[in-house]
Amino acid sequence: MRQFSQVDVFSAEPLKGNPVAVVHDADGLSDVEMQQFADWTNLSETTFLLTPTDPGADYRLRIFTPSAELPFAGHPTIGSAHAWLEAGGVPHSDDELVQECGAGLLRVRRTERLAFAAPPLLREGPVSETERSRILTALSLTDDDVVDLSWGDNGPGWVVVLLRDAAAVLAVRPDWSSFGDLDIGVVGPYPDGSECAVEVRAFAPGMGVVEDPATGSLNASVGQWLAGDRLPASYVASQGTVLGRAGRAYVEKVGDTVWVGGDAATTIKGTVGIGA
Repeated sequence: MRQFSQVDVFSAEPLKGNPVAVVHDADGLSDVEMQQFADWTNLSETTFLLTPTDPGADYRLRIFTPSAELPFAGHPTIGSAHAWLEAGGVPHSDDELVQECGAGLLRVRRTERLAFAAPPLLREGPVSETERSRILTALSLTDDDVVDLSWGDNGPGWVVVLLRDAAAVLAVRPDWSSFGDLDIGVVGPYPDGSECAVEVRAFAPGMGVVEDPATGSLNASVGQWLAGDRLPASYVASQGTVLGRAGRAYVEKVGDTVWVGGDAATTIKGTVGIGA
């Protein structure tokens, strides 16, 4: 039997964030066992905490959707760091954790709330005209609806669409039959003086996530693209509104590093009987 946690991430309101399943002490589990368990939980991501292979890391993390493994994902990073600390993990540093994952070594800052340093983008910059057409069709939008588009792939494959305002983001009604392998994030600003600077939505049906209620990796991409330029260097993003959630991502650009933070609370603790 292995220790198990389910953590609600990116909301200070109970059960209003994005849950992640965390299996502790997962050394010895096979790839097949991890994928089967992730499929069974049917959450957007399930993670496995393992002994690090890099001496600079505090722990190693593997992240699975119901259908595939990801090199990096944001809410699983924060939720798993929270679970590791809660289970008695002692980091090398009082101020930061170092997570080893498929994207390399990832810093997780410990301040008012946990925040990860956005990993380097694997793909960024403008989309092609063919890609633009596919994206607009998938979102049921026209050229006039869109302010800008950019690749922001930090592992899950995001392409990010900037709309004129938050209301336009909330009004998006995707054409799911046109998505194919696209993973699309949509962002639009709220009026000055609002509680949050932007509304964000994440659509990834190819990963088994029709719409994600709170997405760290996407908010990292948005911050790397827009923070300090079209958005303030420090801001709060709202996500999950259409789903009845209250996701809040705290984005801050410090120098060349974008930090994405969020609240985390354990909702389920127990044991799971998987593997030997």
